[in-house]
This record gives sequence, C-alpha cells and structure tokens, in this order.
Amino acid sequence: MGDLFMLRVAVGICYATFSASAWSVNNFLITGPKAYLTYTTSVALGAQSGIEECKFQFAWERWNCPENALQLSTHNRLRSATRETSFIHAISSAGVMYTITKNCSMGDFENCGCDESKNGKTGGPGWIWGGCSDNVEFGERISKLFVDSLEKGKDARALMNLHNNRAGRLAVRAIMRRTCKCHGISGSCSIQTCWLQLADFREMGDYLKAKYDRALKIEMDKRQLRAGNSAEGRWAPAEAFLPSAEAELIFLEESPDYCTRNSSLGVSGTEGRECLQNGRNASRWEQRSCGRLCTECGLQVEERRTEAISSCNCKFQWCCTVRCDQCRRVVNRYYCSSSPGRAWSGRKASA
Repeated sequence: MGDLFMLRVAVGICYATFSASAWSVNNFLITGPKAYLTYTTSVALGAQSGIEECKFQFAWERWNCPENALQLSTHNRLRSATRETSFIHAISSAGVMYTITKNCSMGDFENCGCDESKNGKTGGPGWIWGGCSDNVEFGERISKLFVDSLEKGKDARALMNLHNNRAGRLAVRAIMRRTCKCHGISGSCSIQTCWLQLADFREMGDYLKAKYDRALKIEMDKRQLRAGNSAEGRWAPAEAFLPSAEAELIFLEESPDYCTRNSSLGVSGTEGRECLQNGRNASRWEQRSCGRLCTECGLQVEERRTEAISSCNCKFQWCCTVRCDQCRRVVNRYYCSSSPGRAWSGRKASA
C-alpha cells in the first residue's frame, strides 16, 4: 500500500490541567494513513477543547463530565448509551473539526488553506463571496477520519456513537457566521465581500447543550444494523435512524441516578459537590444548583466560610515592576452534605 499503510499511534499530549481539577483523554488511538500523522497534535488539542467545554457546560449539573466518562469508543469498559455519552461524542468530534479547520485557515498545514471555492460568485443581493472562508470541508474530513476510526464496535451503541460524532460535525457548520466587508465610494457600501467564519467555540458548546436537552431516545431494531464498521464510511449511521434526526443527538438508554454514588456504574454522586447560592454574576440556572445538586438529591446544603487570598492595591514602580498587597477576605461557599450544619473550614483559597 506504499506510504498509505494503516497504523496506530497513541497521542501522549492529551493531558491538561485546569484551575481546580485535572482531566485527561486517555488511549486516544488514531487510525489513518501515515500522511495524516501531521494532524495528530491538532486532533488531540481539539479533543481537549471539546472535553473542556463539556466540563464547563455541565459544571452545575448532577452529571458533570467526569474523567471516567471520557472515552470515545465502546471497545473497552464504556458501554453506556445515554444522552451524556451522546454529548461527549458530539462535542469531542466538533472540537477536533473546529481545531483542524482553524489551523488550516491559519496556514499551519502545507496542504490546506482558506476555502476560496466560492470566491467571485454572487452570494445574494449586494454581496459576493470573497476573502478567506474557514475550510470546514477539510476539517470535517480529518475529524471523520480520526474520530470515527476510534469506534471498533459493531452494535447499536457503536452506531449511536458514530451518529453523534456526525451530529457534532454538522453543528460546526450550522453555527458558522457570515462576515462581510464594505466596498464603495466614500464608504457607501454599494457592494460587500463576504466569507464564512467559525463561531466562538463557546457558542458551539451552548448549541450542543441545547441539543442534549432535547436529545431523542431511539428504540433500535437490531435487524437494521449492518456488519462492519469503518472510518471510511462503508455504511452511514444515519441509515438506521430517522433521516430528519441526522443533526440531533440520540441515545438508546436512560441515564442512571446521578444523585447517588454507584461504583459499578462509575457514578460519583453529588455529595461533597459545591453549589451556588445567589452568585453575583450567576445565571438563574446556576443559582438553582443547590436545589438541583443537594436538596433534590436528599442532601443538605452546608455553608463553609473560607478565607480567600488575592492580590490587591497593585502599583506600578519605575522601572519596571508591579507590586501588590495580599488582601484577605472571608467568602461563603456551599456544599452538598449528608449532615446539616455551618462550618468554619479554616482553609485558605487563592483568588
């Protein structure tokens, strides 16, 4: 097969640490032609951005995108087919496509650049295509090659995973925005040149979170499944589901009770989780997190007073340093507890 022989490489950079917790994407095995090794770093970083966004979107939910859920195939331990699994696949696939597309448009890859296929064509009244459109065709192709090839199963769960991978890629396209530049005498804007750009990835997370909230449960007929499973697309996941659902997240089984710890299912429960009460910049959904995580799960809300240390009264000194004081203040934090009570924690937190 010459240079296009198939191989596997383990990407060892899928580790990142964020403020209060660390997460990792382990065993991120990539199958593809040798030439595509060029993209492995971007693929890994894209998967990281997807999981980081998952943690943000579910920070105040009973299920909060834990590390033990971050596996993108069914060939090992993870066999669940819940709506949470559907989100992990969609946001990870979208993250890979998004990062590859961005890097492509920035000229990071020798064989890829802006999508200029429409340039010069009329797009609508008063505007034409031009500029540097983000090359989502390329990003989608590479994301499909790498992410879909992780799926080694041949059952309904594998089919569901591939469907949700595709739904994530479709989401990237769905929220692209048109950006235009005016042309004309004295800024008259008689004609505009427009191109398509990727939206902010936070918008992607919000979009897929809304898809998660209205995900469709599918009753799978095993006779619809075909033998075989390939990243090359020998069969299309959408064929087993409603054609109108190709862009929707789907799941096959109900989620477990995330309130209560269940080691066999990898559920940590909500005891010990922090929640918000009347946060200054918190959304209404976040402000209700104590009820959702604690009270509705049969737990009490425990208030803990914590001493926070932060830099303050900063002054610039010639030349060239900034000196700050260390200010201390007491903050109230709230946690889900099986026993009620108020407690002075005696702990210090850096802000």
